[in-house]
Amino acid sequence: MDDRDTLGALISAPLLPLRPEQRSERYTAEIAHARALHDADPDDYWAWVAEQHRWLRPYDTVRTGELGDFRYFDGGLINVADNCVDRWAESTPDRRAVVWEGEPGDTRTLTYAELADEVSRLGAGLTALGVGKGDVVAIYMPNLVEAFTAIHACNRIGAIYTVLFSGFGRDAVASRLASARASVVVVADAIYRRGKPVPLLETLRAARSDAPTLRHTVVVDRTGTGVELTGDETSYAELVDAHPEGSEVVPLDPNEPAFLIFTSGTESRPKGVVHSVGGFLLGTWANAHWQAALTDDDVYWVAADVGWLTFPIQAVIGGLANGATIACYEGALDTPGPSRFYDVCERHGITKVLCAPTVLRMLRKFGDDLAAEHPLPALELITVQGEPLDGETFTWATQTLGVPVVNAYGQTETGSTWTYPVAGVDDLKAGSAGTTLPGHAYAVLDDEGRPVPAGVKGNLVMTRPFPTLARTVWDDHDRYLSTYFSRFPGNYATNDEAVVDADGHLWVLGRADDVINVAAHRLSTMEIEAVVGSHPRVVEAAVVGIPDETKGTVPVAFVTVSAGSADGVPDEVKKLVGDTIGGIARPDRVIVTGAMPKTRTGKIMRRLMREVLLHGEARSDTSALEDPSSLEVVAAAVREPA
Repeated sequence: MDDRDTLGALISAPLLPLRPEQRSERYTAEIAHARALHDADPDDYWAWVAEQHRWLRPYDTVRTGELGDFRYFDGGLINVADNCVDRWAESTPDRRAVVWEGEPGDTRTLTYAELADEVSRLGAGLTALGVGKGDVVAIYMPNLVEAFTAIHACNRIGAIYTVLFSGFGRDAVASRLASARASVVVVADAIYRRGKPVPLLETLRAARSDAPTLRHTVVVDRTGTGVELTGDETSYAELVDAHPEGSEVVPLDPNEPAFLIFTSGTESRPKGVVHSVGGFLLGTWANAHWQAALTDDDVYWVAADVGWLTFPIQAVIGGLANGATIACYEGALDTPGPSRFYDVCERHGITKVLCAPTVLRMLRKFGDDLAAEHPLPALELITVQGEPLDGETFTWATQTLGVPVVNAYGQTETGSTWTYPVAGVDDLKAGSAGTTLPGHAYAVLDDEGRPVPAGVKGNLVMTRPFPTLARTVWDDHDRYLSTYFSRFPGNYATNDEAVVDADGHLWVLGRADDVINVAAHRLSTMEIEAVVGSHPRVVEAAVVGIPDETKGTVPVAFVTVSAGSADGVPDEVKKLVGDTIGGIARPDRVIVTGAMPKTRTGKIMRRLMREVLLHGEARSDTSALEDPSSLEVVAAAVREPA
């Protein structure tokens, strides 16, 4: 079966109508109104979204400018924490805002009134530490209540926050703190992962010497062990307790930077993508609104890591902006046993879940019998994003768990998912990302920038601005312009491949560059290669991503080594990557090879190496290969026992 046949089989899935009891009259009427506004003028739709929020000063103009240089809601003033926390604390003070569970089984619940109080106190505490509008605060912790309060304390006082993935190692933390010019970091002493504490404060202390702008560390005592603080470290609890007076809401221009998030590109140097105050707030409100069809009675579990932008989009910002009750879980979903996902759903009455397809693949692997033991009668919806959803997993989840599965697509740079079937309204297709949400527009182009017809694979681009689209790259606007707007002028290049089927449904096929998704965490193969290549015995390194039943994609490293035995190198490389970047980036396999396939200009042909790994041979064009015998060397290395 050639590529066209495979593509045709993929996108030929039939429409699967929702059952009558799965449809929402409210959302059907609302999305019809929203789509009518979009059809008249997409800016009319965004004006309607703006009406759903509280402005501290009305805006003058919905949008000015075009892709690469645009602004939304000029003249207005707004505050994210005011919209996500304060206004709900005023209208529904006793509604649960956050329902949290730790991996050891401890729990904590905050109402909107309690959340507002802690956010205001922490904002005052950060101000007392010298944090002001525009200063950067790093948040290095897992899924804790304090992640919510720290993010919104920054929003409240106008500080810029950046969330660091709790799986990052010393070097990854240090480089991001230095690049962000962070002045304060809020960190948990440790996290619980697979039954044991993993130290974060220890890692941060090791990184401290390479973060010259860092002035203060605020420590959350997650383990309750009474961690001994040193130097410029401050207790989170004591800081909050010391400021009962709270802090004032700072009115902000909607186009000011709210936060930056580091995302790996095809270069080894991570990019600090910058999102705006008002654009991110309004866009993520709409995102959570349409994707989960939230109601006052829902308990919405965003089963994602706070270091993945999905968590701020759907939980911390978008979810709370809708006044929702957000469930949050700290640890591994298979700890202490495979029933943990079901246990969390049962214990907290979860009605809707957002997760990566990896989670559904894991549940499928655990089997139908376990699912049958946990029928989850309260569950109404599962929505997934972060990586392509295969049809088999979609079918298993809809049939076995008995709920619709909404498959959504977006990127760190787009700041939200922008194409999916609206929950409670649109019919589904196994594996498709549905149709475009109001306020967004896209095209699928060939390599010369010409639109391709339905059924033909091409490059996915966005053709007009929208509020959640990243505004720049931190300290490097030229990189922003060249990375996203140079290849297809006048369009935003997603660097993903996609195809549109005959029904207008979008199918996103995966990365067109060297970025891979491991369990919904976006990783640059170049960043991993830089670490692999730092091993003293490694001469050359190439990292590729291959499909994995559970994680979606896993990295595999090919290395050539210096003279002598290669014994021990694979294990040492795996440990080096895990210690430096984090366990999520650790290669699934390290293959020692005597040669690497290269072009005549010396570029390693990773595409061919991946094909050898998957199929035992190269299946695509080898005309640029300088030495065909190098493929035989690679194939022999792949066949060696792991």
